[in-house]
Amino acid sequence: MANRQALRELQSRLAERLQAARTEGVAASWLAVRCGTTDYLFPLDQSGEIFPWTHLQTVPYTHAWFLGVANLRGGLFGVVDLVGFVSSGIAAARSDSVRMQSSLVALNANLAHNCAVLVDQLIGLRAAHAFPEVSAPPVNAPEYFGNVYTDATGRRWQEINLQQLSKQPDFLSIAS
Repeated sequence: MANRQALRELQSRLAERLQAARTEGVAASWLAVRCGTTDYLFPLDQSGEIFPWTHLQTVPYTHAWFLGVANLRGGLFGVVDLVGFVSSGIAAARSDSVRMQSSLVALNANLAHNCAVLVDQLIGLRAAHAFPEVSAPPVNAPEYFGNVYTDATGRRWQEINLQQLSKQPDFLSIAS
């Protein structure tokens, strides 16, 4: 129970910092998350609200990476397992306890898609100055992969352009 409370407090602090970054022009550029074993950066201007894991209504005849539909603040959102989508349909196996620690990051309303991405861990906000090394996306990477950033500790972060992701025909076609 203490873990759930700590997670809620972290989500609340991140939501406040996201809002402050948008309104005050703070130097934060990305929301840093972990999905499976990979660290990702979501551009703040493309990220929406962060929600705790909630019950999903599964949808039959959809790809394994499409986890279902969730009611988030009264709106219906499709929920995508980013790990499964990036790995061509192999959904990541997660225990119920791991899912309870997960969060849903909605795409910004300006992207005009009621969609949220399942993330296993919220890391925090990151600014460009936190990454001394930047490299181009990997060869043959999907269009929605941005640059790869390396922080001072050597940890590599793959930027995901959520706007590009939301325009991908494969992403928009959930039927299996």
